[in-house]
Amino acid sequence: MKKEQETEVYDIEVMVADESHEKYVDTILDTIEAAAKVRGTGIAKRSHEYVAQKMREGKVVIALSGDEFAGFSYIESWGNKQYVATSGLIVADRFRNRGLARRIKHAAFQLARLRWPKAKLFSLTSGSAVMKMNTELGYFPVTFADLTDDEAFWRGCNGCVNHDVLTRTQRRYCICTAMLFDPDDERCLMLEKLCNTFVKKDARRKTAGAGVKINKKPEKTPA
Repeated sequence: MKKEQETEVYDIEVMVADESHEKYVDTILDTIEAAAKVRGTGIAKRSHEYVAQKMREGKVVIALSGDEFAGFSYIESWGNKQYVATSGLIVADRFRNRGLARRIKHAAFQLARLRWPKAKLFSLTSGSAVMKMNTELGYFPVTFADLTDDEAFWRGCNGCVNHDVLTRTQRRYCICTAMLFDPDDERCLMLEKLCNTFVKKDARRKTAGAGVKINKKPEKTPA
């Protein structure tokens, strides 16, 4: 059974979304909302147009099993592209517990590193699985003060059920844990390289491995 599941999950294609994938937006939003209710955790709500625009900008990673939605994550730059967040990681129910979330997370990280190689990547999460994946990629826990001060980013937390915690503490902390990947930190780069090595070895082991389609050029980052 495990071997059958493994083969199935590697038949799933993980790719950078574009406008042709906008038909999946409502399914993505419904899946994220349902997962948040099951976990009993807060989530920053996003509109249909917000996610669709990210697809048009090439900032969404989507996983599909044929024409069926399997998983999603997106990236966004903040603070004049000095900071980049990877957010909204979700896997549809029937595709969970098969390693797909890890593939999507790695693909989103690779996309962010390719488009903004000098930017600091950060993540806010209350999930232990995401924290583990972040650690594999080279993220380290930090205080909220180490994240972007871009007000547009923090307004995105307004729809979270735990937003009152964030405001009561003057944005010093909340339910989520803040994690940061700094491209100027040798520790981060070492873990990134180590992770890439293991990912490549793992991909070679999978006879049915599916590639990640990332065809984006780096964007210029202000000096």
